[in-house]
Amino acid sequence: MGERVECHSGFTYAERPLALNWHGTRYEVAAVEAQWRIPGGTRFRVRTTAGARFELLYVELHDEWRVHPLEPAADESHPPTSP
Repeated sequence: MGERVECHSGFTYAERPLALNWHGTRYEVAAVEAQWRIPGGTRFRVRTTAGARFELLYVELHDEWRVHPLEPAADESHPPTSP
């Protein structure tokens, strides 16, 4: 089963990802760092407003998204410290 990705769709579906859900947390996309076509779909490398980076794959045949984390979000990799 695919992951949930919200995207902008203009002339075609999935032109630009806007947000994604990963392990129950919604992340807004701050920047699309790279985008490329592959046989059967489109890949995106994105950075979220939380600082996490993901690679997203939209598989056209199955009409589903696949999400792969590249780095943990800043707030997840460095727990808050008390003063």
